[in-house]
Amino acid sequence: MTLLSVAVRNINRSKLRTALTLAVVAIATLFFILLRTVVWSWTSASEFAAKDRIATRHKVSFVMTLPKRYAEEISQIPGVKAVVYANWFGAKNPKDENDFFGTIATDPKALLDVYHEIQTPPEQKQAWIENRRGALIGDALAKKEGWKIGDKITLTGSIYPGDWEFFISGIYTTTTTNVDRSTLYFHWDYMNESLTGARKDQVGWILANISDPGASGRISKEIDAKFDNRDLQTVTMSEAALNQSFLGMFSAILKAIDIVSIVMIAIMGLIVGNTIAMGVRERTNEYGVLRAIGFLPKHIAQFVMGEAAAIGLFGGLIGVLFGYPLVNGLVGRALEENMGNMFPQFRVQPGIAALGLGLAVVLAVAAAILPARKAASLKVVDALRRVG
Repeated sequence: MTLLSVAVRNINRSKLRTALTLAVVAIATLFFILLRTVVWSWTSASEFAAKDRIATRHKVSFVMTLPKRYAEEISQIPGVKAVVYANWFGAKNPKDENDFFGTIATDPKALLDVYHEIQTPPEQKQAWIENRRGALIGDALAKKEGWKIGDKITLTGSIYPGDWEFFISGIYTTTTTNVDRSTLYFHWDYMNESLTGARKDQVGWILANISDPGASGRISKEIDAKFDNRDLQTVTMSEAALNQSFLGMFSAILKAIDIVSIVMIAIMGLIVGNTIAMGVRERTNEYGVLRAIGFLPKHIAQFVMGEAAAIGLFGGLIGVLFGYPLVNGLVGRALEENMGNMFPQFRVQPGIAALGLGLAVVLAVAAAILPARKAASLKVVDALRRVG
């Protein structure tokens, strides 16, 4: 029997306190894994972007619009195979104001040419193209809302006010995880015909398929150079860069999630340290006996540190074991289905799980340093006199 095995068995002496401490370590580890997975999934979204697709937006800001004719001019640039324009519509279901899903006005045929990942039956595709008020929705959105082919729905516009009627013409699925399956696409013409003044014939961004992904830099420069002398200049980038620029809008949120994950794991360390300190105070007399029969101060410290490491290890393992089904099976599935463009792959990464487990052990041991030093420095006589 080794000192470590004795220390491990020692954590079972106060079952309730040990169970509560393990629960705290497990919960902290679980939430650390969840929060770090959020950051990883969000920042890695650009890795799943199509390599043969580039995006053009207003040079100043993503929220500023461009003339629709820019899309036609971009389509004439060598190396560009297909072009589609789009506007963020921002409509909501009046039956539930808190229900969020993407609504995008676009050119139906061009969208399906550019987004080859979007799959829909030929008859549904044709029905959508022919119906001016037709809508194409993702299968995840259809499931969530209970919509089916032929349904007539009314949405309330926010960016473009009013009640807008749509007919569900098709339901799409995707062959990759980088396309959101909870978006409603509809005819840009249907929106544009109701607009007047400066808002008419404007698009939010333009996407283009290119024949050679390796030429994306050259083609992007040609597009921007074409409009460089216009009143409205553009900035063109790969779809991955577009995702990263969009991510920059949420950098403060990501930083906050980073901080919260560290704070949670640090609080766990403090709680473990307090638990170990309580155990040391209760077993002071026992440590005195051990010293009296020949154990050295370093052996007492090893007892304390071993107990802390065991709590960190077991609690961390519980957190990891519960983290995989929670993150992958529940949270991950919901985010991939409803926010696939932001979270294309929401899965626990082995590195994150290992980091969470490692931090649980390291911080538990670090938190036990002071109690261990205190126990090791006890004089035999003083320890034997102390009752608790």
